[in-house]
Amino acid sequence: MPKKIVIIGPESTGKSTLAKELAEYFNCPWVPEYAREYLEKLDRPYGFDDLLEIAKGQIQSEDRLFDDEKEFIICDTDLNVIKVWSMHKYGKVDPWIIEQISSRKYDFYLLTDVDIPWQEDPQREHPAPEMRSYFFEWYLNIVSESRTPFHIVRGEAKQRLTNCIEILKRNIQM
Repeated sequence: MPKKIVIIGPESTGKSTLAKELAEYFNCPWVPEYAREYLEKLDRPYGFDDLLEIAKGQIQSEDRLFDDEKEFIICDTDLNVIKVWSMHKYGKVDPWIIEQISSRKYDFYLLTDVDIPWQEDPQREHPAPEMRSYFFEWYLNIVSESRTPFHIVRGEAKQRLTNCIEILKRNIQM
């Protein structure tokens, strides 16, 4: 069975780049963040109900890309991100999302820190340093309480990749 690695963290912390590069290095599938694809097709501002559709799309992508023959599957987010976003923006979370979070298991989290510069993107909402730190602390609490091993990813892009490769080699049975 492949080990499921999740990259989690606030906006604009290099998650997608890191996910893609790790998948290339380990020659394994990576699950892109479905929210980006969904929101690009949306011709209106997203609402609470859209978060459930995004969550379902994320899970479908993850299940579709799962490959028993590979050592890893790299997930560029999990439903905890949707839970955080939903709680922050709407003060509630769809029960299906909560159920999926409790039933889906992952083997390792890579939590990206806010120590790299903000990159503008029309889908990003919280560039203020205090909001980036706020979300980082929220994700840190989630991964700490998950009882799933995790590592905080810091440094510039190349350093992050090198460190993550070593962390995964050391912490995941290869």
